[in-house]
Amino acid sequence: MSSLSNPSIEASRSRPRLSELPRNVWAVSFTSFFMDVSTEMVVNVLPLFLSNVLGVRTNVIGLIEGVAESTASLLKVFSGWFSDRLRARKWVAVAGYALSALSKPFFYVATSWEAVGIVRWADRFGKGIRTAPRDALVADSVDAQQRGFAFGFQRAADTAGAFLGMVIALGVVWLTQQAGSTLNSDTFRALVLISLIPAGLAVLSLALGARDTPVLRQRPAPTFAFRTLGKPFMIFMVITAIFDLGNSSDAFLVLRAQERGVSVAGVLAMLVVFNLVYTLASIPAGALSDRLGRRKLIIGGWLVYAAIYAGFGLAQEGWHIWALYAIYGLYYGLAFGTGKAMIADLVPEATRGTAYGTHNAVLGILDLPASLIAGVLWHGIGTWEGFGPSAPFLFGSALALAAALLMWRWRPTPVSAPTSDR
Repeated sequence: MSSLSNPSIEASRSRPRLSELPRNVWAVSFTSFFMDVSTEMVVNVLPLFLSNVLGVRTNVIGLIEGVAESTASLLKVFSGWFSDRLRARKWVAVAGYALSALSKPFFYVATSWEAVGIVRWADRFGKGIRTAPRDALVADSVDAQQRGFAFGFQRAADTAGAFLGMVIALGVVWLTQQAGSTLNSDTFRALVLISLIPAGLAVLSLALGARDTPVLRQRPAPTFAFRTLGKPFMIFMVITAIFDLGNSSDAFLVLRAQERGVSVAGVLAMLVVFNLVYTLASIPAGALSDRLGRRKLIIGGWLVYAAIYAGFGLAQEGWHIWALYAIYGLYYGLAFGTGKAMIADLVPEATRGTAYGTHNAVLGILDLPASLIAGVLWHGIGTWEGFGPSAPFLFGSALALAAALLMWRWRPTPVSAPTSDR
C-alpha cells in the first residue's frame, strides 16, 4: 500500500523500529554521518574564509556556491539513470564519495577565490555522482510502509554528523582564536586537516557495509527521457522548483549572522543548535509522513521556512538570527527527507534512480540562479548597490509561500495505488 493512502488506514500500522531497518539503510546512514562530520566543519566556515581572509564580496560567494551546486547537476541525472541501467547502486555511490574525500585536502593550499571555487566544485561533482544512486539504494532496500522512516533515519544520521562536525569546528575555533569576530586562515586550515579522517571513514562505511539489492524480476533498461517519469513527478518538480529558486545557499545565512554582529564562535554554536533540531525532527517527521502523507509534511515545512526567512530579513539583532537559525532545523526535518520519500511514491521502481537524479539535477541547476539572485539582491552588480542584506531572505520567503499554496492545491496520485493524499 502506498504511503499516500488514507490516513486512518495508515494510523493502524505498528510503530516502526530501528531494529527493522535493513543493512543498507544503516550503511548509507553511517556514510552520511561521517561525510557530514567532514564536510560541515569546513563548508560552514568557507564563506567566512572567503569574506574575512580573501576579501570576497557576497555576489562572488553566491557565484561560487551556485556553481558548486549546479556544475554537477546533469551528472546527477546521468548517475541516477546509469545506476538504473546497471541495476546496481552501490559502487556508483562509492565513487562519488571517494571523489569528494579526495578533493578536500586541496582546500588546505587554496589561496584565492578561484582555487577555492575549483575545490568546492570538485567536491560537489562527487556529490553529483553519489546522491541519486545512494537515495535509490535506500528506496530499493525498504518497502513503501517504511520509506519515510528510512529516509528520516538517513537524514537524522546525516545531520547528527553535521552536528558533531560543527561541535568539532566550534572547539577548534575556540582553542585557536576564541571569540574573535572574524575567521583567520590558520583556523580554517586546521579544520581542513581534521576533516580528512571522517571523509575516509565515510567511503569505507559504504564500500564495506552496503550490498546492492538483488533484481528479483527482469526490468527493462530505462530510457533517458523525462517523460518516462510521469506527470505526477513532473508537477512535483515544477512546484519544488518554485520553492528552490528562493532557497539560496545557507552561506548567506552565515554571512547575515556575522553582519548582525555574531562572532565566529557564535555562528558555529548557532549551527550546532540548528543541526541538533534537524536531527531530532527528522526521524519522527519521516515516520509521520508514512502515516499522514508526504504532502502535508512538505507544506508544513515550507510554511516554517517562509516564516523563518521573513524573520531573517527583518532581524535587527544578532540574537534574532541565532534564535531563528535554531528553529530553521525544523524546516529541514519536516520537508527534506519527506520530499525524497515522496519521489519513490510517484515513479515506477525501475526509474527511481533517474527520478532522483532528475530531482537533484533540477534543484542543482536552480541553485545557481538562486544564489546569484541572493548575492545581487544583497550587494548589487556593477554600479547598482542592491537592496541590502534583508532582500534575499524576503524574496525566499515569498517564493516559499507560493510553493506551499501550489502544493496544497495539488492532489497527487501515487504510482502504486489510485488513492490521493488529502
